[in-house]
Amino acid sequence: MELKSNIPEGPLEKKWEKHKFDMKLVNPANKRKYKVLVVGSGLAGGAAAASMAELGYQVECFCYNDSPRRAHSIAAQGGINGAKNYHNDGDSIQRLFYDTIKGGDYRAREANVYRLAEVSNNIIDQCVAQGVPFAREYGGLLDNRSFGGSLVSRTFYARGQTGQQLLLGAYQALERQIGLGTVKMYTRSEMLEIIIIEGVAKGIVIRDMVTGKVESHMGDAVVLATGGYGNVMYLATYAKGCNTSAIWRAHKKGAAFANPCYTQIHPTCIPVTGDHQSKLTLMSESLRNDGRIWVPKKKEDCKKPVEQIPEEDRDYYLERKYPTYGNLAPRDVSSRAAKQVCDEGRGVGETGLGVYLDFEAATKRLGAHKIEEKYGNLFEMYDRITGEDPYKVPMRIYPATHYTMGGLWVDYNLMSNVPGLFVLGEANFSDHGANRLGASALMQGLADGYFVAPYTVGNYLAGLKPGSCPSADHPEAKAAEAEVTGRVGRLLGIHGKETPTYFHRELGKILWEYCGMARTDAGLKKAIQLIPELRQRFWEDVKVPGSAADLNQSLELAGRVADFMELGELMCRDALDRRESCGGHFREEWQTAEGEALRDDENFCHVAAWEHTGDGNVPKRHVEELKFESVHLATRSYK
Repeated sequence: MELKSNIPEGPLEKKWEKHKFDMKLVNPANKRKYKVLVVGSGLAGGAAAASMAELGYQVECFCYNDSPRRAHSIAAQGGINGAKNYHNDGDSIQRLFYDTIKGGDYRAREANVYRLAEVSNNIIDQCVAQGVPFAREYGGLLDNRSFGGSLVSRTFYARGQTGQQLLLGAYQALERQIGLGTVKMYTRSEMLEIIIIEGVAKGIVIRDMVTGKVESHMGDAVVLATGGYGNVMYLATYAKGCNTSAIWRAHKKGAAFANPCYTQIHPTCIPVTGDHQSKLTLMSESLRNDGRIWVPKKKEDCKKPVEQIPEEDRDYYLERKYPTYGNLAPRDVSSRAAKQVCDEGRGVGETGLGVYLDFEAATKRLGAHKIEEKYGNLFEMYDRITGEDPYKVPMRIYPATHYTMGGLWVDYNLMSNVPGLFVLGEANFSDHGANRLGASALMQGLADGYFVAPYTVGNYLAGLKPGSCPSADHPEAKAAEAEVTGRVGRLLGIHGKETPTYFHRELGKILWEYCGMARTDAGLKKAIQLIPELRQRFWEDVKVPGSAADLNQSLELAGRVADFMELGELMCRDALDRRESCGGHFREEWQTAEGEALRDDENFCHVAAWEHTGDGNVPKRHVEELKFESVHLATRSYK
């Protein structure tokens, strides 16, 4: 396997413009002869499908929901970054680039990150033109707020519904193309295999989730925009349907999987309350703008009502440890700090796994009406879930799995090592290094969909003969369909005693314990022993009722859990082999005297990309070296 990043030559700030000019163009009349398959209809997929169709290509778009509007992108609350510098507080493309490189603990490609910062302003303009109702200041300009890992205000927002509003913009653009007939939309369709012909991605196999029909769709290029794999942990902030099956099927057909151990733990999740939960709920990072995070200084105060703990007995630990950034320290740093005080026995709530997010000072300073204006829907959501009024008592929060920085390896053009297979948004690994800054997920999804893929996919298609797309009768397509049918039949034929959810929960417990916020050599080796044992039990004792000929949600879940079982082991192998701490990957053996992440730039300043070598075989680890020319490697500090 050869990993060519294909980064253009020239100065960093000129690479993307020069690369766009050097790309091959497709005759407008020929664009109608090429077909692009887009899997996923969230911000990255929806934007890509709409943009490619607007350019004149044939597009087929697939999602497993009943509407593109239900993509998980809708759940993003806090905002989207853009280097507009409206507050005149020192922001710039260069500063957004630097903050992102530093936030990712120097484990991302400079060229990809700079391009992301460069097109961020175009994203804001695009979304305003689509009618996205961003918050505005009194004078009419778009408002901004600050987010973790940054000292400037660059985050554009629509109250606590930013993801929803941005997705509606992309959805309307997509629906317009559907109405024009340039996009064929396939809802309630799950991709279960990728079709590779002579080493090139040429199609996908889908299962109709209502009728159970399995069929192939062929194209000149395949675009995967299927989101992250954080639900491997079972309890996570993702929608329950989010899974890894699309990118995992591509991985098993030859696509390299990069940095799978880079998972982000978000510091402001509503705490776990018991085994009855099937998912967790995130409170927006934007709340850290005005909320102050603290725990009691004394263990004996943890069970006291909050009003009985005086100010002098409260430990505002983020403000104490990181005085420059305070409560806006990056997510990985803030999460580890919360775990540390809870491990000391100073956590709050019934489980002791919680810290306070307190708005008392902000309410006194700004007035309750201002707090309601900025965060009202978030406060209401917290009240409905917990039965506690955050206007009267502090919120209780604790870290939880929220985002995955790892994903399929892609080059500068967002194409995997499999020609013709492009990967966008959270499904790839490209922009966030070992830790994603808040409000950058929406930015990457829309950058990839609106402003990168339309160029790079077109450049790839220009090298293909128009009208050469193979038919669905191709032997490789039929072979892929047989693989899907065989896998489905195997799951239905086990007739075990335990549900897929049981095995998913058990896998999540192993991963959270041994590959969660803190990892050790012994713990990861234990997980690598336990997961194959659990996987064997799954294939011997899972119970999947019903048939494949109609709607069968147990069957859908079983297939996804089977893929999570394999991915979970790869995550642990990747974490074990990366003998350093960086960003969200924290190995207890590598930390400073103050408990901060300790990188090993001499041995691990690289991307780890894994090659599948066959079921039951140990995967092969490949390396893409990272070179830093514009930002010098430095100890990451937020103090």
